[in-house]
Amino acid sequence: MANEARQANDFVRYKIRQWTESKNDSTVKATLAKLRRGIGKTPGSVPELWDATLNGLSEDLISKDGNPTRGEWAVHVALTLFALHQQGKDLKKQCMSRDGAYLGIAVRHLVQSEEDQNRIKRRFDSAVTSDSMEEFSHHLRGLIQLLKAGDIPLDYPALAEDLYRYQFPDQRDFVRLRWGQDFYRIPGNEENNNDKE
Repeated sequence: MANEARQANDFVRYKIRQWTESKNDSTVKATLAKLRRGIGKTPGSVPELWDATLNGLSEDLISKDGNPTRGEWAVHVALTLFALHQQGKDLKKQCMSRDGAYLGIAVRHLVQSEEDQNRIKRRFDSAVTSDSMEEFSHHLRGLIQLLKAGDIPLDYPALAEDLYRYQFPDQRDFVRLRWGQDFYRIPGNEENNNDKE
């Protein structure tokens, strides 16, 4: 499982780097627009996304029975939400994927007051207590829109790895605990949370 989780991370990192380094801005913008249309959809159900979400994906993560794998779900959700987060921003100057900006840390940056604390925490709780990827993706979309509005980046490769693990019932609480720890971590101590295993 750890290997597949890491492969999801690596694939998302590769795709985002590929788009960031591309010389063809119009093609990248078109790809991100297509990805936004895939938000909330089942992996593989939108053929125009196949190149972005499946081309180059490790055989370990590819479905053998026609049902999306955990890896396909993790990659699909991470890349479609990245496209939403990146919308309206210059990918080369302001990439909204940033190493170390784990989900709990990014969401914590939305909190500016005690009133925000309750409102944001309620939304965060709704996402992280979801039992399916469809439900999680739905709630996470709202958080991503808030991050986008606040110009707060998120580590999308790490999100893909977390989403992969989250789909295993015996790993879900491990992932939730780390998200909670990151949310309540004292600002400035983010660098002490690099242990993703």
